[in-house]
Amino acid sequence: MIVKEKPVVVITGATAGVGRAVALNFARHGWRVALLARGRARLKSVAAEIQAAGGETLELSADVADGAAIEAAAERVLGAWGKIDVWINNAMVTVFGTVETISPDEFRRVTEVAYLGQVHGTQTALKHMRRAGRGTIVCIGSALTYRSIPLQSAYCGAKAAIRGFVDALRCELLHERSPLKLTMVHLPAVNTEQFSWARCKMHHAPRPVAPVFTPEAVAAEVYRGALTAPRELWVGRPTVKTILGGLLFPGVTDRVAAATAFKGQLDAEPKRSGQPDNLFNPVDPKQVIGGRFGGEARQTVGSVSGSNARGALAALGLGMILSGIYAAGRPRIRRRRWN
Repeated sequence: MIVKEKPVVVITGATAGVGRAVALNFARHGWRVALLARGRARLKSVAAEIQAAGGETLELSADVADGAAIEAAAERVLGAWGKIDVWINNAMVTVFGTVETISPDEFRRVTEVAYLGQVHGTQTALKHMRRAGRGTIVCIGSALTYRSIPLQSAYCGAKAAIRGFVDALRCELLHERSPLKLTMVHLPAVNTEQFSWARCKMHHAPRPVAPVFTPEAVAAEVYRGALTAPRELWVGRPTVKTILGGLLFPGVTDRVAAATAFKGQLDAEPKRSGQPDNLFNPVDPKQVIGGRFGGEARQTVGSVSGSNARGALAALGLGMILSGIYAAGRPRIRRRRWN
């Protein structure tokens, strides 16, 4: 009897929010799951959840901002399981505040984790997947990759940089006719711990711009994206609307964001003094468990290939142009008046 070997996935930022939900989703589908994050306590907690569900896991304590640490973590995966089939770059940190309130060190740290962390993960995955001649790399983006909003300049800048990096790498892989797959999954607002442990320079606590979705709903779409590997996967109708709106009407969406995104990102409750944040160090798991917006989070979300969404929009635009041309060239029928 031939026993099929289990596939292996590495997930960065795997111990909370979307990362944790993605890890549990892969485990339920029979994958071996390597969890990569800074906090050892959270690593043990999520690993225990996976093992309780009958899954196999590996705990990798590392900071994605450290390229050498990521390479060492990958070597541990290869030593344990011999391969990496999917690598998911999910780790992120952010700072909520206006541009002038964010220090150079804070901008640097967000960039090192949210942008360079994905670069380090991708480079490491490429190195090992090339040897195997197969594999899929998933970079987690956001609707804010295309449409920046106020109070999140550091995060939006990092996400936009990832898109530029991924597009350049995609061209290189196509040039060499590589069998490796590369996809970017853009997410909507999700009910995660991010809004409790992100560094905040405002007087009120941050919140996601509604509508909000559960990590589990989003994780199911990330799993689908990892298996099908479209050029881009846009998760949730708000993401589709935000991306297309930003592409078609950038000036209008600038004004909409200026008018609504300040209030839309700030909770009614004042920020708690002394609230721990995870910008430079992991947060104690006992201090923040789960997102605060479960009461409004939607449990279902769809997704669409970015290429298909653009194609549908182009077809609609072409149809409108052709209709206009037809209407302009159609002979007018003069009606005779009868006295």
